[in-house]
Amino acid sequence: MRRQATCIVALTLITMILVGCAPRLQQPAQRSNLSAGTVKKDIVKGKTTQAEILELFGAPNLVTKNRDAHEVWNYNRMSASSVSGEETGWAIFWGGTQAVSSTSTNSFDLILIFDDADVVLDYSLIQASY
Repeated sequence: MRRQATCIVALTLITMILVGCAPRLQQPAQRSNLSAGTVKKDIVKGKTTQAEILELFGAPNLVTKNRDAHEVWNYNRMSASSVSGEETGWAIFWGGTQAVSSTSTNSFDLILIFDDADVVLDYSLIQASY
C-alpha cells in the first residue's frame, strides 16, 4: 500500500513537471486591416456586403440599429505612443537638465449603415490625432 502511494506521488510530480515545461502556444497578434486606404478602396456603397466587411475587418466593436431600423456597425481603433527623455538646451546655464515627455493618441472610427439586404447603404470615417 505504501509503495502504491509513493508511485502515485511520483507520477503526479512527473506529470506536473512535464506540463509545466510544455511549450505555451501563443497566437500571433492579429494585425488590423482597418485603415482609411482600405476603407476607401474596398467599400462601395450599394455593393459591399456584411460578409465582405467581416472578411476585411473582422467582427465590429458595436452593432446597433438606427431610427430607420437599419443595422449600424461601428469599428474603433485607438493607439497611443509615448516618448520621454532629457533636454539640456538653455537649462544648462542654470546648472541642470529638464525632463521632457510627449504622448500622442490616434483614434480611428468607421461607422457602417446596412440596408435590409445587408449591403452597405452608407459609411463614415473619423480619424483624430492628439
